[in-house]
Amino acid sequence: MIIDGNRRWARQRALETAAHGHRAGAEKMHEFLTWCDDLGIGVVTLYLLSTDNLTGRTEEELDALYGIIADLADDLSHFRDWRVQHVGTPDGLPESLVSRLRVAQARTASNTGLHINLAVGYGGRREIADAVRSILLRDAAKGMSIDEIAEGVTTDLIAEHLYTGGQPDPDLVIRTSGEQRLSDFMLWQSAHSEFYFVEALGPDLREVDFLRALRDFSRRQRRFGS
Repeated sequence: MIIDGNRRWARQRALETAAHGHRAGAEKMHEFLTWCDDLGIGVVTLYLLSTDNLTGRTEEELDALYGIIADLADDLSHFRDWRVQHVGTPDGLPESLVSRLRVAQARTASNTGLHINLAVGYGGRREIADAVRSILLRDAAKGMSIDEIAEGVTTDLIAEHLYTGGQPDPDLVIRTSGEQRLSDFMLWQSAHSEFYFVEALGPDLREVDFLRALRDFSRRQRRFGS
């Protein structure tokens, strides 16, 4: 889920700051996750803060957003038997947010319910670069030559070293607000995903919108390149 349109939602209501929209969007994501869980969906990734956002937003907006995301992570970690995982890099994030993401992840590590990835400080290109870098560092530490390392690099190996290593690729990517782009979200994992774009702004997403997305998805013929 690419949750988009929070700031526009706040502007349309003449609210003082974008934080009102981000807070409403976070509340909607908790509701959205409940819909997913009730339908038996196993893994959901929420795109909450991109690496591009870290340089494209004001310090005031980011400070408020850090707190909203931290509160959301804490809230989700106390709800049902959900498992929370941070996907992204801590680089550029305040230690207060990183710490609360780690606590939420540790608290729910043994849970077996809905697996929730919180994409915070996330960028798809950065993720791929980090995966390749981790492979190079691992194999170099073993004393392997560059030719040996290159010979061993496969798509499966890179997938194992992504932030979401070991998880299934997403079947469906949904984006709110009517925008039709990925914005650097799960570039590797979404190679064969289906996409659905909702006109509603993030906080205005309704369960019927979600059910329509699932109905549309169920009617598609997935070919996986065949």
